[in-house]
Amino acid sequence: MEEGWVIGKCNAFIIAGSAGSLNVLLQVLPDLNVAIAFPIIIIVHRRHGADSLLPALLSARTGLIVKEADEKEKILPGTIYIAPSDYHLLIEQDETFSLDYSEKINYSRPSIDATFQTAAEVYKTGLHCLLLSGSNADGVNGMKTVKAWGGMALIQDPESAQVSYMPEQAKQQVAIDRILAVEDIAEFINLLS
Repeated sequence: MEEGWVIGKCNAFIIAGSAGSLNVLLQVLPDLNVAIAFPIIIIVHRRHGADSLLPALLSARTGLIVKEADEKEKILPGTIYIAPSDYHLLIEQDETFSLDYSEKINYSRPSIDATFQTAAEVYKTGLHCLLLSGSNADGVNGMKTVKAWGGMALIQDPESAQVSYMPEQAKQQVAIDRILAVEDIAEFINLLS
């Protein structure tokens, strides 16, 4: 990892992606510090009804609590929340989740943009968002909102992505704060604790 990185305060960390992102999550989660002082929210594009075992799969890779986000649930530190399939996961001002079944955004529900945008208004400069491998531009507009509120925009190095389109679009359209190699992601998150 590069020396001299400025690490700001983190109140919430969102990891989002589409095609190829699950492999990254399976590599990152085992190396996360179990004493993380903020929530981690994961948005992964998946078909409705598919990957219902995703929370169990990810839970087996980490000592942190891993669960699917529930309506009106209080967002707690040290917990990994996964967006349910076929719902937009919105962050409310009282730091609870709201599940939304409105139209798809960028052909996706859950939409990365929707979560990034609502989280940015709540967590402002304390928000860190990481965009992983994926095949569409979902997340790019959300990252613009994150930056507008003073949050940190991060991407997986597109060269290491199974599908580089999503992080590459963010790199081209957003003032990205950090481009992370897969092997550096867990270390970066741990430094925020």
